[in-house]
Amino acid sequence: MKLVFLGKQGSGKGTQAEIISRELGLCHISTGDLLRNTKGKIGKQIHSLIDKGEMVSDELIFEILKKRIKKPDCKNGFILEGFPRNLKQAIMLENQIDIDLIIEIYLPDNLVINRLIHRLNCSKCGAVFNSVTNPPKKSGICDFCGGKLIKRQDDNKQAIKKRLELYHKNFWPIIDFLRDKIIRIDGSKKIPEVTREILNALETF
Repeated sequence: MKLVFLGKQGSGKGTQAEIISRELGLCHISTGDLLRNTKGKIGKQIHSLIDKGEMVSDELIFEILKKRIKKPDCKNGFILEGFPRNLKQAIMLENQIDIDLIIEIYLPDNLVINRLIHRLNCSKCGAVFNSVTNPPKKSGICDFCGGKLIKRQDDNKQAIKKRLELYHKNFWPIIDFLRDKIIRIDGSKKIPEVTREILNALETF
């Protein structure tokens, strides 16, 4: 099974992609992690662009993605998290990779803002917590690796609103183009409930 998980930042798409990939034995591919972890000549090119604050081209991202899904751990299928991010990427995906279903985890903007201003990230393993809805067992310390929890500088109300504006601008053309493959899931519920809804949707697919 080849799936795509889409949603605004803070919607829980990464958390759900990780859970569902374990449940179904699928490879979980985050394009952000994929770019950060790419090595060699291409990796140096990507890191140089990121360090300068420049965008990595859609073509380069897609070439790296195609190589990744050819690896043995993707033989039973995969979940792409956060890709496509614009219409051009959606067209490339539809034309070259046979995606079965797209799960959109929907969250209203006001809830996105509320979640992100309280978000905490582990500086070591990248685990995500929320100081209000999903706090760590020990304040400031990751439950999984003991790393220090930090707050991203851009997780403030003004920056979040700008990211949401950009998301809406890029997202609706994707929806229009891939509408027949998209299932919307309510991301405002508790994590186990969202997981159950996704699994139920996949069972009827």
